[in-house]
Amino acid sequence: MPRPPSSFTVLSLAAAGLWLALGAPAIAQQGLAPAPEAATGRTARALGTAQRFMAAAANPLAAAAGRDILRAGGSATDAAIAIQLVLNLVEPQSSGIGGGAFFVHWDEAGRKLATLDGRETAPKAARPERFLGADGKPMKFVDAVVGGRSVGIPGTVRLLEEAHKRWGKLPWPQVIAPAIKLAEDGFAISPRLGGLLAFEKNLGKDARAAAYFYEADGKPKAIGTVLKNPAFAATLRSIAEAGADAFYKGEIAQDIVATVTGHKDNPGDMTLDDLAGYKVEERAPVCGRYRVYTLCGMGPPSSGAIAVQQILGILETKDLARLGPGPEAAHWFTEAGRLAFADRALYLADPAFISVPAAGLIDEGYLRERARLVSPDKSMGKAIAGDPPNKRAQLLAPSDGIENGTSHISVVDAAGNAVSMTTTIEDGFGARLMTAGGFLLNNELTDFNLAPTEDGKPVANRVEPGKRPRSSMAPTIVFDAFGRLYAVTGSPGGSQIIGYVAKTLVALLDWKMDPQQAVDLGNFGSRNGPTELERGTEAEGWRAALQAKGHEVRLLEMTSGIQAIVKTPAGYLGGADGRREGVAIGD
Repeated sequence: MPRPPSSFTVLSLAAAGLWLALGAPAIAQQGLAPAPEAATGRTARALGTAQRFMAAAANPLAAAAGRDILRAGGSATDAAIAIQLVLNLVEPQSSGIGGGAFFVHWDEAGRKLATLDGRETAPKAARPERFLGADGKPMKFVDAVVGGRSVGIPGTVRLLEEAHKRWGKLPWPQVIAPAIKLAEDGFAISPRLGGLLAFEKNLGKDARAAAYFYEADGKPKAIGTVLKNPAFAATLRSIAEAGADAFYKGEIAQDIVATVTGHKDNPGDMTLDDLAGYKVEERAPVCGRYRVYTLCGMGPPSSGAIAVQQILGILETKDLARLGPGPEAAHWFTEAGRLAFADRALYLADPAFISVPAAGLIDEGYLRERARLVSPDKSMGKAIAGDPPNKRAQLLAPSDGIENGTSHISVVDAAGNAVSMTTTIEDGFGARLMTAGGFLLNNELTDFNLAPTEDGKPVANRVEPGKRPRSSMAPTIVFDAFGRLYAVTGSPGGSQIIGYVAKTLVALLDWKMDPQQAVDLGNFGSRNGPTELERGTEAEGWRAALQAKGHEVRLLEMTSGIQAIVKTPAGYLGGADGRREGVAIGD
């Protein structure tokens, strides 16, 4: 195996209506986490091509903002900032400055990889029983989400500022300007945003959100209606002039706290001190091998990179190139997913609170042992956590938890620097709270396990003051056998992110698909429950063969939002997920 670049820190080598009518009850009956965002159909996407640089994002206006920044000589980081702020407007259900993100950066000249953690944190007043009702049982998910109780301290603005200080080229106000202009000039409600508004039940109960997204009669504004957001423009102007402190202190912070604590039915307990004290954490990248490639991503509190690398480490024992996409490969893929999710449930949480055996979980010898648990002829059904090296004894119980929606940004600039950034406000439209500053607040605290104990034992991902909830976000950068940048990818999709990213990597690296083919390939996987196949895709056709091996198969709308860029000798190829509204564009 070739060595990874020496600077790495290596731990070890659905239509919306149909979904609501049919999918949501079925998912609830299966005991699975609800889909973070409903399906609104699929649109065919052409393979993106570029010679010098490329940006891929979940909305054409956001991707165009990133491309324009790159054309102006901006860095990948500058472009990612512009994209994120425009996404706050055009894809408000998924991410924004009221949420958090993980940022993976490759410095081509310095040959250095860095990962920044802008995940939301629990307020200092948070306690493990936060989401228990008067009867001592966990609240219903929607009851926990809507209101101030679920809102974590947002990290995105501080993250963007920190990234810009390290890797930005253009002036800070210049990279914010595209979003200010769009907020003031207005933009048309897209089909996806319009479709999700049509089936949203709680957003209109918030007065500010109702005034922005809905007509006077309570109906959502129609697709194509031009939305203007002068309040958000004013917020961004303050941040452009005074930096992130304008968000975490002063009038904007006061309004965030008032919005969170003032909810009449479900108030939170965030304070001004909580906001002022928020810090971005630089984490050691999690890097591992897959065949001749090196894959790098975000470490805990994200479970994404570890789980993706566990799946691929188990699959490395099979010749997937020979198998090709089909039921046999899906069998091995879903069994590997079961094993990865079993470990994730027991071991993964905020490393400031729990000893996470990250190196042991992706240890090659350990993964070979786990791979031996996979029978070629029969599904194991339900996997149990393994015993990885370097594990400390902890009396913990496994917990699956509920994790939800996001957006993903992939960028490569003209100098070869790359950003893979996954960003979130958690559930679709977050806590359904809009600030006076024109942005929605996250419900990230429901990414903690709602029950603090299982079978009398504490769970690793329980609520605690100052803690960051476990995530499945898996922003990923891939290097070839010579340590050269090869691919930049990631996806939204709640806990299904892990399967979406792993599928994309297998399609790119084993099946030699171009990035658009890899993104378009039907989704499949297992979160240590039923085998999940994407309805209406080639994966649905694998159902009978998998059932013959004992798989309990569920057909689902699997609304990924994968953005993938691959470097070639001629430039860049890009794939953007037609399940949302993404494009991959560049020059």
